Amino acid sequence: MTTQLPNRIARPSRMVALLAATFPGLAMADAVVSLDAVVVTGSRVEHNTFDLPAAIDVVDAARIGADQARVNASEALASVPGVTVQNRQNYAQDLQISSRGFGARSAFGVRGIRLVADGIPASMPDGQGQVASFNLDRAERIEVMRGPMSAMYGNHAGGVIQMFTPDGKGAPTVEGNFAAGSYGTWKTDLSAQGEVGGVGYVIDASRFATDGYRDHSAAERDQTMVKLTFRPSQDGKLTFIANTFRQDAQDPQGLQWSEFRANPKGVARDTSGNYPALMFDTRKSIDHTQGGLTYEHRFGDQTVQVSAYAGQRSTTQYQSIPISTQTSSARQSGGVIDFDRDFAGLSGRWTGRFGLAGGRLTTNIGFDYEQATDDRQGYENFVGSGAPANCVANICGITGRLRRNEEDRVATFDQYAQAEWQGDRWTFSGGLRHSHIAFRVDDRYRSGVNGDDSGRVSYDKTTPTVAAMYRVTDALNVYASAARGFEAPTFNEMFYSSGGGAFNFSLKPATSTHYEVGAKALLGANNRLDVALFEIKTQDELVVLSSTGGRTAYQNAGKTERQGVEVALDSRWGEQVSSRLAYTFLDAHYAENFSSSGGVVTAGSRLPGIAAHNLFGELAWRHKPSGFHAAVEGIVRDKVYVEDNNVRQAAPGYAIANLRVGVDRQYGPLSLRSFVRLDNVFDRQYVGSVIVGDSNNRFYESAPGRNWLAGVSARYAF
Repeated sequence: MTTQLPNRIARPSRMVALLAATFPGLAMADAVVSLDAVVVTGSRVEHNTFDLPAAIDVVDAARIGADQARVNASEALASVPGVTVQNRQNYAQDLQISSRGFGARSAFGVRGIRLVADGIPASMPDGQGQVASFNLDRAERIEVMRGPMSAMYGNHAGGVIQMFTPDGKGAPTVEGNFAAGSYGTWKTDLSAQGEVGGVGYVIDASRFATDGYRDHSAAERDQTMVKLTFRPSQDGKLTFIANTFRQDAQDPQGLQWSEFRANPKGVARDTSGNYPALMFDTRKSIDHTQGGLTYEHRFGDQTVQVSAYAGQRSTTQYQSIPISTQTSSARQSGGVIDFDRDFAGLSGRWTGRFGLAGGRLTTNIGFDYEQATDDRQGYENFVGSGAPANCVANICGITGRLRRNEEDRVATFDQYAQAEWQGDRWTFSGGLRHSHIAFRVDDRYRSGVNGDDSGRVSYDKTTPTVAAMYRVTDALNVYASAARGFEAPTFNEMFYSSGGGAFNFSLKPATSTHYEVGAKALLGANNRLDVALFEIKTQDELVVLSSTGGRTAYQNAGKTERQGVEVALDSRWGEQVSSRLAYTFLDAHYAENFSSSGGVVTAGSRLPGIAAHNLFGELAWRHKPSGFHAAVEGIVRDKVYVEDNNVRQAAPGYAIANLRVGVDRQYGPLSLRSFVRLDNVFDRQYVGSVIVGDSNNRFYESAPGRNWLAGVSARYAF
């Protein structure tokens, strides 16, 4: 049974009425400007979050590095309402990120959310992204936007996550960091930044390694980045950024419920008593390099910005597809995925600011072009005759015969226009974006019944957005917004048709209508409260049709509905104590019946992978004279269904607590920091994330029990 907001308060008219009733006394709050970060996501120009008619949070450098290893974005984004970031304890599959429920069913990587790092998309043109390439060591801030205004960023529906690194300025500094903890985990990082001869620079290199909490989950990761900034004139700025990412990771895969209960650290067994992850040595290797240039020039109140980037990504993944399955048909593509991807993009934007009707008009007109080409092969993951079909007579976990060979291309060309008028009390904004996405497949592998699977398909969508904000007092803003959004199918969702067929070019984009109302209030000088209520209706939701023999086929389901509330409260209790609360309620369910391989999914069934309730709380204390600081964190999450019918064992809800302490000291030009953190203090056994719709019922990915991490760092300013 679904959990719905009382009296369906998420409907737009009733959401406005609720806010009016909830905040009658806040108009008398003192006018202050604290607790208000500056962002560029949403309006594409610098904007205070308090004055932006959207649900947006800023995670600053202090929180990103708050006694953390700075390896996973889940460390930093746990405190953001509306967004769920799960560390799968499986670096071969990246983090699992969902925003207002979008992206929760992604089996790997990030789906349904636009990812951007220093202006370079970390989402590919088809919508699939990898947040692992974010360099958290040098991150200045991460901006997280949910809701209608994110429609201005194109092919996604859940929101936008942007990471920014600072420009190199001032005297040179060097910094070294080292952290180590449970499960053989360690990380080292070395960086330098400053400005020489008018050129600002930021340089960083790090190495991370872990044996992994679970069996067969070890990983190694190397990252580097260089950012150079130069001003050829007073009004011009040129930025160059390049980074590399290399990772080798084992894949422990998911567990069945009984296996999770018996041994959460283990790997799954098949019906013959074997361990497929160990037999086939399931793993993934990634080698990623990219670079980009951005030039920005101001002409009085007008600005022109042009950006270009290019990159290359090589990925090899070994799966545990049984030999009998791989040899059952000529249409089987094997158990090894191997592709080399070349990608590039170009964007341009003009921004103008004008006086109009006693207010200020800001306009943006721009375009984005992106393209990616995959040279993709598939191989058997064994060498031998294939009969008998086991790993005794055959050597498993190595590259065997070629079973797939193709070139996959996707390109997007988007144009957009955006305008905002800001007066003394009212702010109105609106925008329109047109997206064209074209897919093309050139099949170069034809054997027997496996004929030519080449083909192409394209999609065109126009997404409008409108918003209005009213300043009730200097300490209270209320707003409302609406938009249309869409998600095109990714290549991974198009790869297979039902019945073991080839590419599914018949999939349609999922389209959605978003409504949001919210309030932002400054309560005195030391508290800020943000509340957003939303409703999202989606048609042609992309869901799993069948998943057998290592092939997952997708289909367009019927209508879905999402209704929810997001609340964030930041408080400062004097100069030494601060707190944050972030709560999300989300009712996400199917609004009509549809058929899948598991039978008829009835209306009212909850969308899998989405918790109805999420709560984050933190209380932090800092003693400035000594540099000592400490904090306690609490995370509470409701149960999560694992498949569309909601009949399999749901991942139970859980509550965990984390502690951290540290000391920061300054000795002239030398800054020293140290910390120790203890996560899952009460050693709870729980499911950290789920694999939605897994064909072998291996839905559950275990989270670690009590674990620790300690780190030291030194920074010297010349």
